[in-house]
Amino acid sequence: MPVERLPGVQTGRGESADVEQEVRKGVLLTSLDRAVSWARKQSMWPATFGLACCAIEMMATGAANYDLARRGMEIFRASPRQADLMIVAGRLSQKMAPVLRQVHDQMPEPKWVISMGVCASYGGMFTNYALVQGVDTIVPVDIYVPGCPPRPEMLMYGILMLHEKVRERGTVR
Repeated sequence: MPVERLPGVQTGRGESADVEQEVRKGVLLTSLDRAVSWARKQSMWPATFGLACCAIEMMATGAANYDLARRGMEIFRASPRQADLMIVAGRLSQKMAPVLRQVHDQMPEPKWVISMGVCASYGGMFTNYALVQGVDTIVPVDIYVPGCPPRPEMLMYGILMLHEKVRERGTVR
């Protein structure tokens, strides 16, 4: 399918294709989408779902040494209705899986999930009938943070990767 060229848009430079694409989408909506994505990325409100030893490292990430407030995450929310990011830290039992799903369903859109640790991501060394082998079988996961338990730096790196994903994806479809 041939691409229509817009008058006045140079096609020899690398950025011209981006400009052309923005004009097609609508300059106003694109600018608004960028502003909304930037605001969402700068002010995520995490809901804690600490299940095991990874939760200790998650709490350490929220302490003064690592200062998540620089990333727009001042405090962890206790209510899922006030949060847009769920950090699942630790192994998930079969009995706790419906609760995780319910908490995820109570979060307003848009919402994101970080799976923290090997147990939350893949079941870890606990491969038995009582544990869920990966949180992604219950809720959609956006970012996986590896480790047993992952250090606070790894969680912060995962949060930064999520920020980049939110910035790139946008909100207006």
